[in-house]
Amino acid sequence: MMLPHTPLGLTAAAADLIAGLGCVQAIVGAALVHRFGRRRSPAVAATPLPAVTVLKPLHGDEPLLEDALASFCTQDYPKLQIVFGVQSRTDPAIALVARLRDRFPDVEIDLVVNGTAHGTNRKIANLINMLPLARHELLVLSDSDIHAEASYLRRVVEALGRPGIGLVTTLYGGRAASGTLSRRLGAGQVNHAFMPGVLMSRLLGRQDCLGATMAIRRTTLEAIGGLPALAAHIADDSVLGKLVRKAGQSIAIADTLTVTTIGETGLRDLFSHELRWGRTVCSVEPLGYTASAIQLPLFWATLPVLLMPFSAWSWAMLALVWLVRAATASVIDRVLGGAATLPAAWLPLRDWLSAAVMLGSLTGRRVAWRGQTMQLPARVLQPLRSVVDAGD
Repeated sequence: MMLPHTPLGLTAAAADLIAGLGCVQAIVGAALVHRFGRRRSPAVAATPLPAVTVLKPLHGDEPLLEDALASFCTQDYPKLQIVFGVQSRTDPAIALVARLRDRFPDVEIDLVVNGTAHGTNRKIANLINMLPLARHELLVLSDSDIHAEASYLRRVVEALGRPGIGLVTTLYGGRAASGTLSRRLGAGQVNHAFMPGVLMSRLLGRQDCLGATMAIRRTTLEAIGGLPALAAHIADDSVLGKLVRKAGQSIAIADTLTVTTIGETGLRDLFSHELRWGRTVCSVEPLGYTASAIQLPLFWATLPVLLMPFSAWSWAMLALVWLVRAATASVIDRVLGGAATLPAAWLPLRDWLSAAVMLGSLTGRRVAWRGQTMQLPARVLQPLRSVVDAGD
């Protein structure tokens, strides 16, 4: 029996309340993902489509990279140019681009090898070096690890053609490159937290730009300062979205679902990757990121069990939350193709790992990405220092 008037009892009751709210959020989020999946089903009309240039910055080899890039070479789209870019002549991705040219001789593929730096963001520097080879007005900036369905470009271009839309992005899930624990845990974070979180944000009126896909007209990009306006920012997608909205245009999510490869080699690699993502998001939206702790209902439901292990209520609440978490995860997994992202037994581990990432995101400013270490501006984290002690 829980003792609500003792400090332990009050703490446990508060944790269970947050866990209950997290279950509500999980149910709503899963319903939104399910609705989004149904929205993708109608075929895209075969109307005249403008030519498109896809810009794909590359950096080395990575799991399932050829698979991901090939999905762009097999697009059901009449006029497509793909520009790949690397920053070193020794980059192993160059050989992969050569294989793609052999596999898809009818696809217009260009390669830029240019190590010129433009600001601190190497991805944007790569894109700046690639842009002169882009032949078309419509540009799609897409991460290297994104897998797209055949109608992806049609749906992106259709969304960009709607009145008032200046930027189009896409929702994406996670695809584990293999069945290892770290990769499946990484996919679980993307599928069960990130995806419903994005759709919940849209429901509440936010218009975030997701960097995995950023489709924009060249004239719009030039009007807001071009790619150089993003070169000094770690969260380039967020900055691009804010510039587009400041120019009076909206951001749309296309009716297509992509997946990103989860290729981390171990738990340390996964934690480092998620910490980079968490600190970047926290630097942009510190209050929103902190509030997203509600997405960890099993973390909160486990705390009362640890505080009061002999409380039947605590164990019953944990079982209920576990059941809801498993059910909502199953709904999302079916939208993504049916296979379970994570066994139900691993779900508490996923929530506890996310809690550790969140704590690290709130208490540090260093971001490591592909061999480059960058420092987030201290002024962004200043409001959080009344809650936690800052440090690396």
